[in-house]
Amino acid sequence: MLDDPANHAVTLTHEVWAQIIGHAYDGLPDEACGLLAGDPRSRQVQRFYPCRNAATSSRVYTVDPHDHLVADRDAEGRGLELIGVMHSHTHTEAYPSPTDVAQAPDPSWHYIIVSLKADAPVLRSYRIAEGTVTEEAVGLSDPTAHG
Repeated sequence: MLDDPANHAVTLTHEVWAQIIGHAYDGLPDEACGLLAGDPRSRQVQRFYPCRNAATSSRVYTVDPHDHLVADRDAEGRGLELIGVMHSHTHTEAYPSPTDVAQAPDPSWHYIIVSLKADAPVLRSYRIAEGTVTEEAVGLSDPTAHG
């Protein structure tokens, strides 16, 4: 599932991975959501912004508009861009639902889904463009190994 970051489509630090998984559990019984920031060229997620699910639902999510604005401004202030979104599936697999596909705002984004269906969380990432879902590899990196 998660391994060496070489040649991966998206890479998370161990800290970001832990924040995403923790936020998914914190959102229960509803779906949790958050935004991912980094440099689009490196495909490295450098920051995770937990957001409120404005839909307050266990079946769908809507990133709270205020949280989105705060995340966007903070990322910009750090020289980063929003490069994706995560949300959890409380009762289903880590695969985009028809609603997820219909609501995917940007084909260049990484769409991370954390399934809490099984005993252990499952994190997967996708690209969604014009209704087509393509899974992408996820790698873990150690930020201290890069200099």
